[in-house]
Amino acid sequence: MQELLTGRRRLEGFEGVWDIRPIGELLKIRHGKNQREVEVSDGTIPILATGGQIGVAATPLYSKPSVLIGRKGTINKPQYIEKPFWTVDTLFYSEILGDNSAKFLYYVFTNIDWMQFNEASGVPSLNARTIEAVEIACPLPAEQHAIAVILSDMDAEIEALEQRLSKMRALKQGMMQELLTGRTRLI
Repeated sequence: MQELLTGRRRLEGFEGVWDIRPIGELLKIRHGKNQREVEVSDGTIPILATGGQIGVAATPLYSKPSVLIGRKGTINKPQYIEKPFWTVDTLFYSEILGDNSAKFLYYVFTNIDWMQFNEASGVPSLNARTIEAVEIACPLPAEQHAIAVILSDMDAEIEALEQRLSKMRALKQGMMQELLTGRTRLI
């Protein structure tokens, strides 16, 4: 992942030097809003805060793929979302500019040590201008999309392996119960 996201390893068919650009040229950081006016009990749109979903709404704040990052609290745990959502004021969302890949930018965000940009002495905090000013190495959108596909495929494979591992652990636990209680005897 490090090699793909920094340009040290290139995918076949892509060449040229990556530009060093501020994040603000690739996306705009937007502020979440108060959910009280849109929160309903039977909505389908998740209302998100830095700690996860806190409710549902009937209308989204934003409907396109986006990178989310905490404004307050968990500033070092970027999230990615493809479906419509609403964020509260403790969670920034991003509006991707041009043909840039939201998923590629999410992977880049996960490799940045956001705590070094903390602007508070108590609860960790970021501001939009700080995020947008961070400079990253960036390929053209076609290569961004290709890298995002490869890393997404790897994430899917990791998820499948983790599910299999969880299933095997449960199976082992069940077998241990059977064997250690004498309900199942070995021949």
